[in-house]
Amino acid sequence: MTLPRRLEDALARLAAAVDHLEAAAERQADAIAARGDLEEEFLVLQDDRSRLAVELDGALARSRTLLAATTDVSARLDRAGATVETVLAHFDPAFSEALHDRGAATDSSE
Repeated sequence: MTLPRRLEDALARLAAAVDHLEAAAERQADAIAARGDLEEEFLVLQDDRSRLAVELDGALARSRTLLAATTDVSARLDRAGATVETVLAHFDPAFSEALHDRGAATDSSE
């Protein structure tokens, strides 16, 4: 039994519409999956950013601590050097003169 021509045309259009609908549904499913992947990637990047921010804060705190320690040690070494020079100058007048000459040479070079 053959179908009338109009019915065959209608079935062909229906089949084409169903094919288009299936293709659109597949594209939509792919887009949803890709969006899910992007959202997951975004969450991973946010976690990395948070971790790096914590590490940076720690590094900055350590840097400030080291700077304070370096400043303190430098001041202590300056005081110790001045004390040693004072003691040596007290016991050795030649050292006192050399120290005085070194200070005068430093002053004239500035």
